[in-house]
Amino acid sequence: MSRLSWTKEHKLLRKPEFDLCYEQGKKLYTKNFILFVLCHGIGPGGVRLGLTVSRKKGPAVVRNRIKRVMREFFRLNQENFKVRADVIFVPKRNLDGRQITLGLAEKELLPLIDRINVLSCEREYQ
Repeated sequence: MSRLSWTKEHKLLRKPEFDLCYEQGKKLYTKNFILFVLCHGIGPGGVRLGLTVSRKKGPAVVRNRIKRVMREFFRLNQENFKVRADVIFVPKRNLDGRQITLGLAEKELLPLIDRINVLSCEREYQ
């Protein structure tokens, strides 16, 4: 599969999938984001992305920009995940959706990929 591909298998689509991740997943925090991570084991591929952007973040243009940047970050960095997991990104209130860039997302979220690979799943499956 190409690094540039973005297929339906990479997306969380149904409410029960989101609910399970919210209830049983681990929370990871950065300055501007909250991540809910539900691991399914160690192995290549299988990381699925869910996005939750509240209407409180602003009009549709701003919400869509946040989602677009998050999807692009995930697409470019999907090969860095060494686990099978569901990941939901939720922007915090202090994030200005008009100012979000891919650079900001990389600065905050790249260190979390390592934490997800090490902390989240290995403890559950050792």
